[in-house]
Amino acid sequence: MRILNLYHTTTGNTLKVAERINQTLQDLGHTLDSVKADKETKIDVLEYDLVFAGSGVYAWLPGKPMQKLFAELRAAYANNGLIKPASPRIQKKAIIYCTYGGVHTGINEAIPAVKYMGQLFDHLGFEILDEWYFIGEYQPEKIREMSLNGRLGNITGRPNETDLQEVEQKVRGIMRV
Repeated sequence: MRILNLYHTTTGNTLKVAERINQTLQDLGHTLDSVKADKETKIDVLEYDLVFAGSGVYAWLPGKPMQKLFAELRAAYANNGLIKPASPRIQKKAIIYCTYGGVHTGINEAIPAVKYMGQLFDHLGFEILDEWYFIGEYQPEKIREMSLNGRLGNITGRPNETDLQEVEQKVRGIMRV
């Protein structure tokens, strides 16, 4: 089985989650490709049987490099006739994940980002096995106060080891599917 972990991180929160996903998969005996999306990333997600795709959440959406990559992939796949009416299933699977601070409305700020990323895979015919939402502190100094005073309470230091253990357990569980 070919596995991809495709992610974008700006502050390092999503990197922590991505690294735990990678380590857990390797501990389970799997090999994988792990790709940090940037403005130059070129990849064909259809080459993989299982894709983990994740990003931090910025103004309700994934990071700009993920948005750019997903827009390019959608256009290329559509132009090649690979996005079909009714999106027939193609025996591939995806897990979509994010890290978010949720200072104003909590998890509701993160849902659009995960749904956005999931649509590429759903349109291609992937089965979306799960959506994962992990809390992450606000890293930039000028907005660090939001880690203390937001809807989710004090999220300083998140994702922490407890969060990363949850990541590990979710990966172990999903690999049983």
